[in-house]
Amino acid sequence: MLESPLIFQACLGILVFFIFPVALSENRRRIDYKFVVLGLAVQIFLAVVITKIAFVQSSFLWVSEGINKLKCATCEGTKFVFGYLGGGDVPFLMKEGASPFIFAFQPLPMVMVVSAISMLLFHWRILPIIVRGFSWALRKTLNIGGALGVCAAAKVFLGQTEAPLLIRPYLSQFTRSELFTVMTAGMATTSASIMILYGQILENTIQNPISHILTASIISIPAAITISRIMIPQTGEDTSGELVLPYHFSGAMDAVSQGASDGMKLFLNIIAMLIVALALVAIANYILGTFPDFNNEAVTLQRLLGFFMAPVTWLMGIPWEEAKAAGNLLGTKTILNEVVAFIDLSNLKSALSPHTNLIMTYALCGFANLSSIGIQIGGLGTMVPERRAEIISLGFRALIAGTIASCLSGTIMGLLFWMN
Repeated sequence: MLESPLIFQACLGILVFFIFPVALSENRRRIDYKFVVLGLAVQIFLAVVITKIAFVQSSFLWVSEGINKLKCATCEGTKFVFGYLGGGDVPFLMKEGASPFIFAFQPLPMVMVVSAISMLLFHWRILPIIVRGFSWALRKTLNIGGALGVCAAAKVFLGQTEAPLLIRPYLSQFTRSELFTVMTAGMATTSASIMILYGQILENTIQNPISHILTASIISIPAAITISRIMIPQTGEDTSGELVLPYHFSGAMDAVSQGASDGMKLFLNIIAMLIVALALVAIANYILGTFPDFNNEAVTLQRLLGFFMAPVTWLMGIPWEEAKAAGNLLGTKTILNEVVAFIDLSNLKSALSPHTNLIMTYALCGFANLSSIGIQIGGLGTMVPERRAEIISLGFRALIAGTIASCLSGTIMGLLFWMN
């Protein structure tokens, strides 16, 4: 049966995804292999609990339904502000095959709504309680320091620069390994503000996309901690510490106002990144188009990336005939960003199997791309300017570690796919 070779590929892939960071490790003699096994076990345990236990699955479906209600609520705002551009009734006849869907005016504004709600939950002390709960679980299972546990737990919900704010007073005391773990966790996961956007993009690609995206963000945390501590082993004492609230609001409306303002900045930043990223790809393809065709196909950046990334996706348990297309997606995410890659995945849904769509949803769900290196240098470098040079030196390694962590999550979920 087809499943047998794919299962073998995925098991081989898990092995390779651990061997590769060992080869890149700064100090192989100090790698704690018991910690590595424990980290993998925790990741698999979380994946099994989330996907196999009915109560947990029901909870995630409940979250998905809540997100759909939030989507409808946001649409009420976009229709009022943007009219038919934001999802309202179209005042003219549409050509056959045309769509009134406009990315910037319909799904993207939800970033602002979620950002405002997140700040309100911070003000009401609800989100900090959830973060403390996740932090306690990470400290007890993986035996990491309190400050790192807080940051890693917060990464399930917050961005790669927002989460470190919760432990800003401790960052200067972090060991090199702990600092690298903060950066890797930022690369390997996403944030609540943006994961809703992913769900809207993928709503016709996989079932209950929000559930999968939230699962990806959760199970990639132990993967990020494990891979980062292989590449840069912990050689000093773990930094203790507790959550420090970085936001101080005078009231609920102040929290909503600040959240909406921050969401607007993210909204505009995403628009700018997409325009520039897609333009740069087009320019690169224009240049590559001057070269002779390869296998009767024009040379493009996507095909080149697919060629190099295809073996990686094959190791994740994807059939070879789909590995090239999946490699294109992984390369697009790394060079550009995950939003462009998710859009490409949604366009390819009929060309890929449900198994491959699921794996790639998890593999693409993270901020591991070149622009994130600059974001982390700017964000963390501002919080701890005395360690800016060290942050710069760790940037590309964090990109590699974050990519491996996301691929590991996709591989594990692909294996669980056959158990359904």
